Amino acid sequence: MADINERGYTSPDVLVSTEWVAENLNNENVRIVESNEDPLLYPSGHIPGAVEVDWTNDLNDPIVRDYIGKDAFEALASRIGITPETTVVFYGDKGNWWATYAFWVFNLFGHTNTKVMDGGRTKWVAEGRDLTRDVPTYSETEYKAPQDRDDKSIRALREDVLKHVQGKGQLVDVRSPAEYSGEKLHMEGYPQEGALRGGHIPGAKNIPWSRAANEDGTFKNAEELKAIYEDEQGLDPNKPTVSYCRIGERSSHSWFVLNYLLGFDNVRNYDGSWTEWGNSVGVPIEK
Repeated sequence: MADINERGYTSPDVLVSTEWVAENLNNENVRIVESNEDPLLYPSGHIPGAVEVDWTNDLNDPIVRDYIGKDAFEALASRIGITPETTVVFYGDKGNWWATYAFWVFNLFGHTNTKVMDGGRTKWVAEGRDLTRDVPTYSETEYKAPQDRDDKSIRALREDVLKHVQGKGQLVDVRSPAEYSGEKLHMEGYPQEGALRGGHIPGAKNIPWSRAANEDGTFKNAEELKAIYEDEQGLDPNKPTVSYCRIGERSSHSWFVLNYLLGFDNVRNYDGSWTEWGNSVGVPIEK
């Protein structure tokens, strides 16, 4: 795979290679963050110096189906010892689903000095790089978030999506074809639960998230991505676009691709996704 800076991305600086991470393990201005679906992975071995950010316990409110508020985010950021100037590098399992999800949540609070390790945990392990079970400790900071949580710029709520559908806006359903068609309510191999109805949001194009990734978990180059999203599926990078999946993690991956690698002007992630839309009273679906 070509060097990240040679792949034609709009914002190549949001990606770092495994080599870059290995060279910056002791860089005090960098914090490596692992975020996974499988909670057993981090304890079993992680990149030396990496802290864990758990998507359920750290990023989501324990009572309301929503993200944590500004105070809780500041407490999290303080606990992992970062400041607004710290470069935070995310990586994780499942092709970086949860890494891009955590990246997206940090950006909701204006912490934009964020990057993703290309290839994620899979590539790091495949290359035989060091892992440790030692959990690092960092001096707690008094982090002040750059802004309140912004639910408008890069996040779409249900009412936003309803308006988007009525306006014939671009929608990208990044789930599997079987979920898109309504044959399944979840991915193959997962419990088929979580929504009363199967199908997709009217007008959505089905572009599974995995089409943006190579077999080693790295992102395809810009030419390959444009061939999928623009040439094949006809998406216009100048028009507002909403991505969604089942709960917002796979769609974070596609949001990352469209926003940073292809430079789409206005991309929002609908984190309510199919578990909200498929259960909502009075909203239309297609099969």
